[in-house]
Amino acid sequence: MKYIHIRIMELLQEKNISKTKICKDLDLQRGNFNRYCRDDFQRIDTNLMIKLCAYFDCSFDELLEIREK
Repeated sequence: MKYIHIRIMELLQEKNISKTKICKDLDLQRGNFNRYCRDDFQRIDTNLMIKLCAYFDCSFDELLEIREK
């Protein structure tokens, strides 16, 4: 079964940014953000994806991957 993986944790590590900092910078609730970090979501918030791409200076295809479970 395939699923969508959001590369948030990888990008945070690459850029040496903490979850606390990104949540503060993007005005995100930590609990909701953690669900995206764990790929524990039913729907993807497109506005959040746009914010993350801008924040990490990456393209949409660099942020999301399709993975096999």
